Amino acid sequence: MSGRDTTDFVVVCGAGGFIGGHLVADLRRQGYRRIRAVDCKPQTEWYQRFSDVENVVLDLEDKPACYTALQGADLVYNLAADMGGMGFIELNKGLCMLSVLINTHLLMAARDLGVRRFFYASSACVYNADKQRDPNVTALKEADAYPALPEDGYGWEKLFSERMCRHFREDFGIATRVARYHNVYGPHGTFEGGREKAPAAICRKVIAAKFTGKHEIEIWGDGQQTRSFMYIDDCLHGTQTLTHSDCLEPLNIGSSELVSINQLVDIVEQIGDIRLNRSYNLSAPKGVNGRNSDNTLIQATLGWEPSTRLRDGLERTYAWIHDQMAPRYA
Repeated sequence: MSGRDTTDFVVVCGAGGFIGGHLVADLRRQGYRRIRAVDCKPQTEWYQRFSDVENVVLDLEDKPACYTALQGADLVYNLAADMGGMGFIELNKGLCMLSVLINTHLLMAARDLGVRRFFYASSACVYNADKQRDPNVTALKEADAYPALPEDGYGWEKLFSERMCRHFREDFGIATRVARYHNVYGPHGTFEGGREKAPAAICRKVIAAKFTGKHEIEIWGDGQQTRSFMYIDDCLHGTQTLTHSDCLEPLNIGSSELVSINQLVDIVEQIGDIRLNRSYNLSAPKGVNGRNSDNTLIQATLGWEPSTRLRDGLERTYAWIHDQMAPRYA
């Protein structure tokens, strides 16, 4: 286990996004003072931005930009990707595949600039689709990524980039660590516009129904598809613990609390104290029928697993989204 050194120069790639913004905030709380936050979006569009951090706008698909981003870095967190919820990744496979340039060029820069430790954010979308056809899914173990049949586009890019991390570790000695995230949610993230994930989308729809008085909600798919959802605080803890661990293989970081999309709507309706008439859009993107995280390996390796109850995390997420939406209806 490698100890954390708050004097390290840390670079967070994708820092203008949901997880990246929370990670920068958490590193600051821990006492890290040499932080470079990098994202391709204008800084006015970052979800969280801090004046005591070096904030840099760079397109990390470009190789020279990656060398600029990693100059002087000891530790790199690569959270940068062109991605979103199922509505985005099913309809933008080519854009998702282009993210392979980000991780490839960052690894090349890390090798050439002497970066000691490199974290890559992969996804449960790497898992074999044949193991996710039943809503009553058997939780996915890390070994279930092979034989390979990942989510088309986004999942293939993630699986390839995992292999890049492995071989750069084996061939060039970079201490790469890889997490397979399972549906991260929480405040300070996308909740509209097409890139949002299910928890944020459901919160937005319930809040809008309350404000407008139209007690209706459209659900993508038949509502029977199952998922687990991990609160951002668990994601941050797992990410950093894994990064500083001796775990060489990709590791699930996800909640094992399985719910159907209908049950997810039930919980958000309870939080909002409202009941809505449901319609089901069977032609909308819905992803696999069932996906859950087997946490046997993370428990054995890190002595921990994500444990925030879905209801508790959704209450915080709902409150934040409500505050963002309220001025429109004032």
